[in-house]
Amino acid sequence: MSAAFPDWLTVIRGDAPLVVSLPHTGTEIPAEYERGLVSPWLARKDADWWIEQLYDFAAGLGATVVRTTISRTVIDVNRDPSGVSLYPGQATTELCPTTTFDGEPLYEPGAEPTTADVAERRARFFDPYHATLHSEIDRLRSKHSNVVVYDCHSIRSIIPRLFDGTLPHFNIGTNGGATCAPALSESIEKICVSSGVSHVVNGRFKGGYITRSLGKPEAGVHAVQMELACRGYMREPLGPVSEGEWPTAYDQDYAAPMRAALTLILQTCLAFAQSKA
Repeated sequence: MSAAFPDWLTVIRGDAPLVVSLPHTGTEIPAEYERGLVSPWLARKDADWWIEQLYDFAAGLGATVVRTTISRTVIDVNRDPSGVSLYPGQATTELCPTTTFDGEPLYEPGAEPTTADVAERRARFFDPYHATLHSEIDRLRSKHSNVVVYDCHSIRSIIPRLFDGTLPHFNIGTNGGATCAPALSESIEKICVSSGVSHVVNGRFKGGYITRSLGKPEAGVHAVQMELACRGYMREPLGPVSEGEWPTAYDQDYAAPMRAALTLILQTCLAFAQSKA
């Protein structure tokens, strides 16, 4: 990691035409942002648990990996900073969330982040994360005519406030096909089909701000979001969870089938970008 990056921002540079983004795996909450939180566990409940371990093979493929260690409760680097909802008419969380996915308050009454607080957090964390993504894409575009941005996510399988029923294992998001070439999303979907578990393309999760803001296939940047249902790679208690039972430990043997499919998916992303050279 270069000394040019702050200590909360990890960047592993590769030369292959693939950028892997890990925006929600962080659990760090600096002391100055702890004030007013209901509980440390609640503040970390909605992290994308163990995703950095599930994808730890990515750097070995030559991908550039960008990760923030800061909790999404401090600031969510995958939300539109203007405040516009990515999913109009559906429940979601804010740039600086005030509730969990289940709707539980994260802050004691009156302790929620102010407008000035949000602006400070944006300047400190959000803007550098996105500036880094842009600079790494530009670096790779100087070497390759096409680059794939793959945004890694996971979420509990059953959250009635956010979606009906049980979420498919693989949720591919390309904002209705706008953020990448159809051939790429079709190739990824084929791997999901062959995995033998459920999948959907542009279902409840169509891609967040990272995918939507960076995906410009006409300019050689193809962005895809992958939202995984947690049960696909960890022993998830389905339904509501409580402190002490969530998150469950990472089990590499349990995660192996999904990890194998994800390895094929990232290899496919690389092959796609290289074929467009």
